[in-house]
Amino acid sequence: MRGIALLLLVAALAGCSTRSGTSMWRDFSLNPLDWFGGTKASAKMAPLPPVAPDAIKARVVWQVSVGPSGGAIFTPARVGDRVYAAAADGTVVALDAASGRQIWRVNAGVRLSAGVGASKDLVVVGSEEGDAIALDANGERRWRSRVSSEVLAAPIVVGDLVVVRAADNRIFALDATDGKRRWVYQRALPPLAVRSTVGVSTAGGLILAGFSGGRLVALAPATGAVRWEGNVAVPKGTTELERVTDVVGRPWTSEREVCAVAYQGRTACFDLANGTPAWTRDLSSTSGVLGDGRFVFVSDDKGGVHALDRATGRSVWKQDKLAFRNLSAPLPVDRQVVVADVQGFVHVLARDNGAIVGRVATDGSAISTNPEPFERGFLVQTRNGGVYAIALD
Repeated sequence: MRGIALLLLVAALAGCSTRSGTSMWRDFSLNPLDWFGGTKASAKMAPLPPVAPDAIKARVVWQVSVGPSGGAIFTPARVGDRVYAAAADGTVVALDAASGRQIWRVNAGVRLSAGVGASKDLVVVGSEEGDAIALDANGERRWRSRVSSEVLAAPIVVGDLVVVRAADNRIFALDATDGKRRWVYQRALPPLAVRSTVGVSTAGGLILAGFSGGRLVALAPATGAVRWEGNVAVPKGTTELERVTDVVGRPWTSEREVCAVAYQGRTACFDLANGTPAWTRDLSSTSGVLGDGRFVFVSDDKGGVHALDRATGRSVWKQDKLAFRNLSAPLPVDRQVVVADVQGFVHVLARDNGAIVGRVATDGSAISTNPEPFERGFLVQTRNGGVYAIALD
């Protein structure tokens, strides 16, 4: 029933991702499972499992309030000695990475729906109206460029390009200097799709993006030409509802492979250079996939956390005590794995067996973004606008 309700909502609001209808989405989470935050979903949510007395200590190094996310999902970005973050009301901030001290705070002048993408010289956010807005390292606007529809995922800076994904399945490469369009890649939208913050990644001289229908595509940064395509999952079923199989989150990349996961589909890894499939697993998610030197980690759409062997896809362990807590993708941090939930908790799991070995609370609102690496810990941003730098001791 959860999947059916999810897709009926998408069908009812299918026309609302264009510039003329973005305001209708402001009160909706972009994580599909967050759409079920009422009493029925809460009744199914697993209670907080106990943590051993000798638990790993997770401590808040600093915390800064940026501003509420509304219905959007914002991801803080660490670049050098700075952290950049944004909020729905147009706020963009630069923070000292060591202390959280505010370096500057500006307003982009429009309601934002995605961010932050950053490099040493550029900070880029996306708007509900379909704008990519670039600021320099001092917070001064460098340019504003219109794309085709609302920007749902943080842009990325790739050399002299800013790559922006719009809600209508178009990927735009903009000149980092002036925002002028270099190229556009487009795929047709299916009748129904999961509205999510599916972003893009870069590795091995490629731009990698997942799409509806379970497709993963590798593009050439210079031209937008397709280098290879792979099937993360294949749509199944007789109805449009049953056949929704959308890649979610950013593809995870290493020096040799790229992995992705699809809602109502599978988790799969491919050879980064040529797209040759390495392995697939029947494992659905709404938050994406992350990995390290040994494992690929996935939170499934029922709240199970999985560690898969990176080379073969074989299951190594599963943690099932966080059921229906609407989990982020699991981020490996040294010998632990951290995963955030809808109540603002971050759970610390042992990397080798999945045991819950620690926990830290934030402000009680949902952590709807995936944790980002930070020193000996990670960064998270809550729905209420708290940006937290957390260390594991």
